[in-house]
Amino acid sequence: MDKTQKVELLRIAGRQIGFDFPMSQHTTLRVGGNAESVYEASDPDGLSGVVSFLVKEEIPYLVAGKGSNLLVRDGGIGGVVILLAGAFADIQFEGSDYPDILAGAGLSIADLLIWCREKGLSGLEFLAGIPGSVGGAVAMNAGAFGKETGPRVREIRLVSQRGQLTARDRSRLRFSYRDSNLEPGVVITNVLFRLDRDAPKTVSARIAGCLKRRKETQPLEYPSAGSIFKNPLNDYAGRLIEQAGLKGKRIGGAMISNKHANFIVNKAGATAMDILTLIDLAREEVRRTAGVQLELEVQIVGGAEKP
Repeated sequence: MDKTQKVELLRIAGRQIGFDFPMSQHTTLRVGGNAESVYEASDPDGLSGVVSFLVKEEIPYLVAGKGSNLLVRDGGIGGVVILLAGAFADIQFEGSDYPDILAGAGLSIADLLIWCREKGLSGLEFLAGIPGSVGGAVAMNAGAFGKETGPRVREIRLVSQRGQLTARDRSRLRFSYRDSNLEPGVVITNVLFRLDRDAPKTVSARIAGCLKRRKETQPLEYPSAGSIFKNPLNDYAGRLIEQAGLKGKRIGGAMISNKHANFIVNKAGATAMDILTLIDLAREEVRRTAGVQLELEVQIVGGAEKP
């Protein structure tokens, strides 16, 4: 961005815009360089205005959610990183015929499940332990234990690539394995879920069960981005990486987890380059030993050098 664009962004967004923000403070991996600019959106009209300006000026932007499933290169990110807060972190009932809820895209999955547990609403317990946001879970059709987010979505409300506030109902949505048919550049603002009624104690027990399974099988004690690779058809990325002899492999401060080989953890002071090197090594060795090309689940953004 040039100076004139930054001044205009300040005029449009006010105190909600900042510059040269360390992304290591906003990613679950705790690595990465600085973002050129960060905008904390708190209302639909404000977000629409900022996106419209960014599109008009051809300034790149990225919605970062809670910073999970995201690896920022050491050079940082040019353009604007969008964080969703305020009205985008609210949750409420929607309608009366069914237990439908409208959740803000910036709401954490943890807070969503706490609310569902208190209200006796079931259907999303499998997401327990995922350190992401509602918007991120929907955009990538997050799943676990044989279940996915997509089937529970009735409608998505969003800001289009042109900055327009709009909505898409179920008939226009398509979900696949860790993906959806949402175009790059759209910003999810709210999600309408259809859930089931159940006893709060039963919902609580299911959440606790999912958390227990995650704790037993995943390295939750260290910073990570969750699963690095998508599972190949009829197989598991973790099994293939372990078979290649890479469990516990360490480069700098990053390590392929001893507990789950599809997790790369920040053991101590890792850089993004440490993690990227392990990613490349895992891909190369799995291709060599199993003939399988692993596909990334984690999103890698930014440059090797500061923009």
